[in-house]
Amino acid sequence: MAWIKRNLFFVIGGILALGLLGAAGFYNYKGWSQNTAAFDKLTGIYNTLRDLTGKKPSPGNDRVDNIAAAREQEHQVRDWIRQAADYFQPIAPIPNTGTNAVSSEAFAAALRRTIDQLQHEAEAASVTLPPKYNFSFEAQRSLVKFSGNLGALAAQFGEVKTISEILFAARVNSLDGIQRVRVSDDDANGPQADYFDNHSVSNNLAVLTPYQVTFRSFSPEIAQVLAGFASSPHGFIVKSINVQLTGTAAAMSPETAGPMPYPPPSLAAPPAASPPGTPGRGGLQTVLNEQLLRVTLVVEVVKLLPKK
Repeated sequence: MAWIKRNLFFVIGGILALGLLGAAGFYNYKGWSQNTAAFDKLTGIYNTLRDLTGKKPSPGNDRVDNIAAAREQEHQVRDWIRQAADYFQPIAPIPNTGTNAVSSEAFAAALRRTIDQLQHEAEAASVTLPPKYNFSFEAQRSLVKFSGNLGALAAQFGEVKTISEILFAARVNSLDGIQRVRVSDDDANGPQADYFDNHSVSNNLAVLTPYQVTFRSFSPEIAQVLAGFASSPHGFIVKSINVQLTGTAAAMSPETAGPMPYPPPSLAAPPAASPPGTPGRGGLQTVLNEQLLRVTLVVEVVKLLPKK
């Protein structure tokens, strides 16, 4: 104790020095821990950057910015989608109530009125129709009350009208029939000739509804029909086309008849010219003898789904 009293300042200074050394050691350890954590984080970032740089394509470097290029390409794709949407305008249902709710009275009145309109349009375009043709709605033509989804029937009726008017605009010789898929309980009682044994298909972008159309015309009108579907503001996809000579088609059903040979007999090469000096037989030589064709098209209507 006497020594402590004689060296009191020394003892106090030693205690303070030890305290300061302990504090310095603690702060040093804390800083070392922080440095280690920062180094581990930096190592993780470096490894992530190295992995991204090694990918194909990589994010880029100081000369090539692939991220900016990807954003620009995304912008271009979105612009293309907006432009392409102009060719997939929805077809208005008949009747068009603005909602999917359609009353029996409204559908019955619109059905009769629109069928009469289509029959007059066919007559004006010189397109022959089957007698008292109801454009695949024979089962509903005489009804005033309907069962099933009237919204789906209204949508189909609008699509059938649009397809019919494309054929009328091309001035085909005759419309044999349009077949659709069954969407209503009333369709079970309709004639088989009005229906197509297929179904609508949905994906992440759209609903595709098929129709089978049979008509008779010459080759220029066929080209006009295809051009009409291609230039329509609505989404149409011609999935298949079967062309037959009408004489052959009359003896075979659409299910058993095969496709027309190419070139068809009517478009085959003309006979070889007579050698010089050969007496003529009189009259003009037939170069092209166009024949009436029976055409069966399977057309899908593309209906884009609402944006989420």
